[in-house]
Amino acid sequence: MPMLGIGTFDHADYDACYGNIQQALHVGYRHIDTTEQVEAYYNEKAVGDAVAASSVAREDLFVATKVPPADLDQYGVRRSAEESLNHLGMEYVDLLYVHWPTGKYDPVETLDAFATLREESLIEKIGVSNFTVDLLKEAIEVADAPIFANQVEMHPLLPQEDLRNFCSQDHVDMELVAYSPIARDDVEHVTEVQEVARKHSATPEQVSLAWLREKNVTAIPRATTKDHLRENWLSLALELDDEDVAKLDAIEERKRIVNPDDAPWH
Repeated sequence: MPMLGIGTFDHADYDACYGNIQQALHVGYRHIDTTEQVEAYYNEKAVGDAVAASSVAREDLFVATKVPPADLDQYGVRRSAEESLNHLGMEYVDLLYVHWPTGKYDPVETLDAFATLREESLIEKIGVSNFTVDLLKEAIEVADAPIFANQVEMHPLLPQEDLRNFCSQDHVDMELVAYSPIARDDVEHVTEVQEVARKHSATPEQVSLAWLREKNVTAIPRATTKDHLRENWLSLALELDDEDVAKLDAIEERKRIVNPDDAPWH
């Protein structure tokens, strides 16, 4: 899984999403994160069409999508996955997430349905999203197939230390994927991030992405312009030293961007 991807949240216009994904592939991105056809994203078809029109081979891409809470029963998981594949025009996705552990989520029924899709080669890997440590422990205990990744909000204002410590254990060995990795631009206003950015002649957003990479976390920032796509991509060349990481780790401000009332951490 490439450690830097392109997120497509709130990118519902077909033409804009199509052009954005084409540009991302041209820049060098090979990890695309999308989701089921709901109002918030509504872009799987644009993603699939852009991939099909590109010169990048499907096997060189890592494509992830998600199943919404209302479809997390046995039949809903299959229906959602098949609809996503149809919209994307693909025979499989590399990673399928449980989007939120709410709605019809049941650890055994939901994860069994995901495991069946994996056995049928409709998905390569199983993921979960917005899971707490306790929910991960429960999922690991009941799942018949390995859980590859947990996608959560993460950035210097929300470092997710408990999740990072848990997922890095040898018996867990689970990837963390960060959505909202630049806190929807709020990292721009954090003094410590600004200082590190000036030191390296970088942007605060690049510093946040580089910090995540130092934590072995994959980032999927949303970018809707050519300049932002390239700016995020250039973060791969930014190497933070121990002093930089310590400064960012010491940030006292804590902020969660995505915080619905039914989130499992409440």
